[in-house]
Amino acid sequence: MAQWIEGTIVDNVRWSENLFSLKIDADIDTFVAGQFTSLALDINGERIARPYSYLSSPDQRPVEFYFYTATDGILSNAMLNLKPNDSIWIKQQANGFFTLDEVPDSKNLWLLGTGTGVAPFFSILNTEKSWQRFEHIVLIHAVRTTQDLLYQEIVKSLKQKYAERFRFQAVVSREHISESVYGRIPAAIESGELEKSVDLKLALDDSQIMLCGNPEMVKDTVDVLKARGFTKNRRRTPGHITVENYW
Repeated sequence: MAQWIEGTIVDNVRWSENLFSLKIDADIDTFVAGQFTSLALDINGERIARPYSYLSSPDQRPVEFYFYTATDGILSNAMLNLKPNDSIWIKQQANGFFTLDEVPDSKNLWLLGTGTGVAPFFSILNTEKSWQRFEHIVLIHAVRTTQDLLYQEIVKSLKQKYAERFRFQAVVSREHISESVYGRIPAAIESGELEKSVDLKLALDDSQIMLCGNPEMVKDTVDVLKARGFTKNRRRTPGHITVENYW
């Protein structure tokens, strides 16, 4: 079983009332992009722990995590108030199979995430392996408002580095904004608007899809994709759709 080690807060960035990021210095084992670990704090004599995906790539230090603070989230609210040099517990070894090692080869890779569910995608996008395997990579980030559309500096950097090989599209559900798709990911796939917005076909013969975030989005998107002939990707029966549910 993975051991707890003590990490040190390097930075705490408060993006909005409910969104923040932590950078943590810790002597962790090597992880694979897309994996998660557990973070914990000792609160009222009890160690409260939750799993979180790495946003940083495996070679980046300090490591970075991206959080949504729920009203009743004991741990997330406590982490929100951490300051540089404060301590936090982190599992030394990462876990999870939401990695490119589990994704079959294909021409195009679609990364579809809601809210903080884009964290493992940024980890994956900042590895050379992803760009060696796929000709095009599409990142779709679904949020409620443009205020939640964060980490755009990473998006800009990827566009500059990979040009037409990287395509990004925001999907915003509560605001009509130019250059964004209005609504939810499943509806945007069903209508064809998502493919039109990135000028790329979501085709059975050349597309792999990774879904991460809100379980409702994941379920509804899987249903829409299955109606088009896509199948769940499993080790014994490889398919097109690899999923990771948040919360």
